Amino acid sequence: MTHLSVKNTCNASTESKGFCFYKSTNGIKRHLAVDSLGFPFFAHCTKASVSDDVGLIEMLSDNIDYFKSKPVNIPKITILLDNGYHPEKLTIELKKIYPAIMTKIRFKLSPKPSKVEKKKQGQRGFVPVKARWVIERTNSWMERCKSLVKNFERTLENATTKINLCFVRLMLKRLAIA
Repeated sequence: MTHLSVKNTCNASTESKGFCFYKSTNGIKRHLAVDSLGFPFFAHCTKASVSDDVGLIEMLSDNIDYFKSKPVNIPKITILLDNGYHPEKLTIELKKIYPAIMTKIRFKLSPKPSKVEKKKQGQRGFVPVKARWVIERTNSWMERCKSLVKNFERTLENATTKINLCFVRLMLKRLAIA
């Protein structure tokens, strides 16, 4: 689960504009949930000023029927989060929307190597985390669509639809090759 801040163009409406202080971007945030291969489950767009936690809650609540339809007797879905998210806050808010959701999902923070661990392995500076690169690869697939490099859409719904169309195109191309 991650988000990507994207700059707006002059076409974007004022309702979809926001400022992300973390990335210093005036635009929107694209929230993505992907499987272990990097293929999308859900996509959701918010103003860039919306926090990561709120964007994730909105995305999961928009798709709550997916979780309601999952049987309880199968293993829980593990949602791997980067360190910008707060699992306790997410759990509380999602239980308000669907009280039984935590019987079907669990949150796990993406591992982040400490300075001591890096030193033991003889590494320093930036160390890539294997699980984290799945979502980063998905972001790069998405940015191959020229119309997704910036936000050209007037509404957040149109921006989300454009992301979904990009992934439909990507998966159709992969099926055609197979």
